Amino acid sequence: MALILPELPYAYDSLQPFMSSETLEFHHDKHHKAYVDKGNELLAGSGLENLSLEEAMVAAFKDKSKAGLFNQLGQHYNHIHFWNWMKKNGGGKSIPGKLDAQITSDLGGFDTFRGNFIQAGMTQFGSGWCWLAVDNATGKLEITKTANGENPLVYGKTPILGCDVWEHSYYIDYRNARQKYLEAFVDSLINWDYVGQLFEKGPLKIAA
Repeated sequence: MALILPELPYAYDSLQPFMSSETLEFHHDKHHKAYVDKGNELLAGSGLENLSLEEAMVAAFKDKSKAGLFNQLGQHYNHIHFWNWMKKNGGGKSIPGKLDAQITSDLGGFDTFRGNFIQAGMTQFGSGWCWLAVDNATGKLEITKTANGENPLVYGKTPILGCDVWEHSYYIDYRNARQKYLEAFVDSLINWDYVGQLFEKGPLKIAA
């Protein structure tokens, strides 16, 4: 397995005014590319080269001697999905039916989800992510947060939506107003069709 920087699924200016071309160019072309380049460097000779990205990421997370490699693999995995978790004219309540029903059942409806998701992002101290994930053991949706490049998958959960709250994801457009960025993400950017596809696939279980 070699890590490859994916192309964005939209033009750099497609997400304006909620995310600028400058942010996307900086975030995708520099930050994500750096995770790919360093990840490939650390992957060589690691013994994990023949695993899938998900398998290598979980294995590296469990092996503390491979913490540096995990950081790159985790961020690569997170960002592959992050670009697809956004689209032009996204966000709001246009949620596929089965997922919408599950959000209502498990999380109390869209408005409660919105408030708790934004709160998770706001209370993640320093760099990290906030998530909507499926607990693989119960099948229920939950909102969670992780530090740095970690994600729910390494904790036995399946992420179906995540928002990057590292400063490089929003500082150009929002400066230190993380809450405004999170509100814009939920209200105007989420690609609910992609979230629904991940939800329909069911739990992603990676062997230890």
